[in-house]
Amino acid sequence: MDYNKRLRELRIKNGYTQQQIAFILHTRQEQYSKYESGKRELPIKHLITLCCLYRASADYILGIEKFIGKK
Repeated sequence: MDYNKRLRELRIKNGYTQQQIAFILHTRQEQYSKYESGKRELPIKHLITLCCLYRASADYILGIEKFIGKK
């Protein structure tokens, strides 16, 4: 799963609108929408904020937890 899809999934699961998340990230809804659609890369400072908000690891949000521990 691409991380942009995971962002949308987590937002909806936690009952937030794009506008609410944009407010938390101190950005505009249009900008946040671009993160979810994959048109813009998510800045690391936003990733950290979302990890805290959703109580999820960066590995989970980025979809790389499946690669951890594999050689």
